[in-house]
Amino acid sequence: MRPIAAERELDGGWEVVRSVLRSVLRSRIAGLEMSGFRNDGAHGVDVLALARPVVTVAIILGDKGITVENGAGRWSLDSYVGGMSPGAHRVRAGSAEGIKLRLSPVRAYALLGVSPLELNDSVIGLEDLWGRAGVLLREQLTEAVSWQERFDMTATHLLRHRSGRIPDPEVRASWHHILAGHGRVAVADLAEASGWSRKRLWARFSAQIGVTPKHAARVVRFRRAFNMLLSGASTTRAATDCGFADQPHLHREISAFTGLTPNLVRFGAISPDEADAEGTFVQDNALGGRR
Repeated sequence: MRPIAAERELDGGWEVVRSVLRSVLRSRIAGLEMSGFRNDGAHGVDVLALARPVVTVAIILGDKGITVENGAGRWSLDSYVGGMSPGAHRVRAGSAEGIKLRLSPVRAYALLGVSPLELNDSVIGLEDLWGRAGVLLREQLTEAVSWQERFDMTATHLLRHRSGRIPDPEVRASWHHILAGHGRVAVADLAEASGWSRKRLWARFSAQIGVTPKHAARVVRFRRAFNMLLSGASTTRAATDCGFADQPHLHREISAFTGLTPNLVRFGAISPDEADAEGTFVQDNALGGRR
């Protein structure tokens, strides 16, 4: 894997390396972001996983599991898969090392063997997703000698176990309209552009993306506003630029997705590394110190 310059230095003992897949694999898996991560355990792992317009798969390696908790329950897992559900997931562990995948929900429908609807408001374990094949993948990744080997192994597994389902062109187009509009898209306009009734679009989109068009737009708009606040933008600017009716509307959405007020986000109640579970980017693909 080519060297990766450190993007930022963060506290908490994290190191993260981005994947660069071999061209033969990259050409077959669009809409996938993959990274390797490791926490030295000196401070323990306690991160807040916030809603994103992606499906997240975290494959935890070795014999140390994690605890995932949100308003719907608490799970003790060796890995987890989560969709675009509202609210935050608190992820805790003594230490952690593994592979994190972020998939476009359009690609997740084709690559993952689980219905996106099963990921709404909950998380599931890797074995629930791929059965015994998921267990074997974890074992093989744990024994791999480099991050690049892990990345290629994971990509090959995705291709081997993909469901083959393809979202409707109308659903794909609606999703891309939502992204292009930063979530500022009316469902009625999406339905008109698709040529479907609003009811049909709502049903097909929910079945293939995992959430309704309205909720997908909420997640996209929330994430843009959250990132602006995290970088220090004023609540007035975030509300205006992201299309909220007013600042109270922004306050309600930020609170619903994070449990915090916009000003608490702005002034450091949540740090970038806690919000993203990412830290120091390493510049090589060797797994030094693991063996």
